[in-house]
Order: sequence, then structure tokens, then C-alpha cells
Amino acid sequence: MMIVFYLLVYGVLFTAAIGFFASWLDRKVTARVQYRVGPPFLQPLIDIVKLMGKETLIPAGSSKVYFLGAPVVGLAGVIVVATLLWVNNLEPEAGFLGDLIVALYLLIIPSLSIIMGGFASRNPLASIGASREMKLILSYELPFVLAVMVPVIKADFSIRLGEIIAAQIDKGVFVGSVSGIIAFFVAVMCIQAKLGFVPFDIPEAETEIAGGPLIEYSGVGLALYRLMKNMLLFVLPFFVIILFMGGIRPGGIHLLWGGLKYIGLVVLITVIRNTNPRVRIDQALRFFWGPMTLLSILAVFLALRGW
Repeated sequence: MMIVFYLLVYGVLFTAAIGFFASWLDRKVTARVQYRVGPPFLQPLIDIVKLMGKETLIPAGSSKVYFLGAPVVGLAGVIVVATLLWVNNLEPEAGFLGDLIVALYLLIIPSLSIIMGGFASRNPLASIGASREMKLILSYELPFVLAVMVPVIKADFSIRLGEIIAAQIDKGVFVGSVSGIIAFFVAVMCIQAKLGFVPFDIPEAETEIAGGPLIEYSGVGLALYRLMKNMLLFVLPFFVIILFMGGIRPGGIHLLWGGLKYIGLVVLITVIRNTNPRVRIDQALRFFWGPMTLLSILAVFLALRGW
């Protein structure tokens, strides 16, 4: 019963609510950077509700099961990983051995669902976007996993999220060390790509391929993808906060400080999004397999040396 409670309340309701807030904050900061007013506070929720009421069109010749099932799979993956993170953040001892590895696998599912939906639609532009998404995954996953190795090493080679949080409570946050700050930087760049934000929004690239994998989606399917991306805007920064900043501890000043860490990270992601041009897919590959991979290897080496 406790798992069901965490799944429904924290995994769905809390994660969606904070995701809507993060989406509003992202759009508001973007508007301010561009000298605009920006949307009202409830606009992300209104967008989802409006899409839910629209007709769902299925392209001719598409694989109906995969086309309709892809957004459901992606959203389910986000909900499960959000639940896993909440459980470990609020009750570190309730985790299980290898839950960090499970979280890493689950965080790939949203991108895989976008690939599945793009190819299932049989649209040429969607297929191009899905192909780019696939290449982007292959580029950023290596440095991302290497960056995650740094908190694992610093927590005495533990692959339990709860023990990583406990180690930071005892020793101080990992982002305060040399290896931690390097790995944190690499992780932020990788989640920028996972979120599909500029400069790594190559798969959707509205001005080039009109939305890429999602070009054929409408109604409920598009609403689920929008909801999934809103929730990812909470889950991915939350994951980084757990690994490098000691999580968000409940109660009093700790909760306030945790909220400020999250807001600061979202603002940082938004500023990066609004101050860089979109790169080509080959440039993204060279960036992640080159400088980011080298920096993450350096961070792992420094962590092994106790730095």
C-alpha cells in the first residue's frame, strides 16, 4: 500500500504539479530574456487540458498500436523513476541495492518512446527526428553514466541512492569537491540533451523538421508527451540534486534550501537554452564524445584520488 501511495501521490500528483511549475518558470524566464511578459501561472496545465479535449488523429499507414502506445510507455517510465527518486529522497533506508542503475535505465525510456512514436507514424520528417533522437542518446549516455560514477565512488562505491544521500549528509555535498563540480557540469549538459532543450533540440527542430517525431501527434497523444516532458523537467534536475547536492530534505529550512537548489538548477537550464544556438547532430556527437567524455573521465580519476 505504501508503494501505491508513493506512486499516485508523489510519482504522479507531486511530480506533475512541480513539473507544471517548472515549465511555467522555464517559459517565464525565456520570455523575460526576450523582453516579453510570458504566460500566466496555470498556462502549462491549461495546455494539457485543452489537448486532452481535442481529437486524436492517426496517420494513414502508421502502426496504430505503437503510435498510440509510445506516449503511454514514456509517461509510465517517468512516473516510475519519479516514484523511485521520491522514495529514496524521503526514506533513504527504503531503497534497494542497484536502484541507481534502475533509475538510469528508466530515464532512457522517455527518449525511446519518442523514437518509437516517430518511426511508428511513418512520416518522413518524424523518422528524421527519431533518427536524430537515437543518435543523441548514443552521444550523451556515455558521459552521463561516467558523471554518475563520481558520486558512486565518493559514497564508497555504493549504487544505492539512499546511501549516496546519506554519504553527503555525513561528508558534505559532492558538488563541493573538484571532481564533483566537473561531474555536475557534465551531468547538467547531458540532462539538457535529455530534455531536448537548445542547443540540443535537434530531434524536434521546429524550424527545420516541424517538430520531428511529434509532428503527427495531436489530442491525447500529444498531451501525454507534453505531460511527460513537463514531469521530466522535475525528475532530471531532482536526480542531479540527489546525486550531487544531497537531495531535498523534508522539514523547515532544509525544504526551503532544497526548493532553492531545484529552482536554481531549472533557471540555469533555461539560461543555457536561451543563450546558445542549436547545434547540428554531428556537432552534438563530437561535443559529448569529445570534451564531455574527457571531462567525465577526468572527474572519475579525480574522485578515485579523493579529490
